[in-house]
Amino acid sequence: MLTDYIREAMRLAHYELTEEGMFFATISPLEGLWAEGATLEQCREELQSTLEDWVMLKLRFGDKDFPVLNGIDINPKPEYAEAD
Repeated sequence: MLTDYIREAMRLAHYELTEEGMFFATISPLEGLWAEGATLEQCREELQSTLEDWVMLKLRFGDKDFPVLNGIDINPKPEYAEAD
């Protein structure tokens, strides 16, 4: 499921060529996540690496607020049933 989430996030990536000739990428549902590179491929690789780090850090520190991307939900689920 994590691989599907990363694949979907990368599918939603937006790339721009800056005035300085660098490529800049963002994934709009994932605020604050961005990358840049001298070539489009370097930018894409940097974005995916940054995305993977972002997911791992959020999981490590217990952040349970991942945006759902086209039905892919990686938010941690309770391990037990809650009583009324």
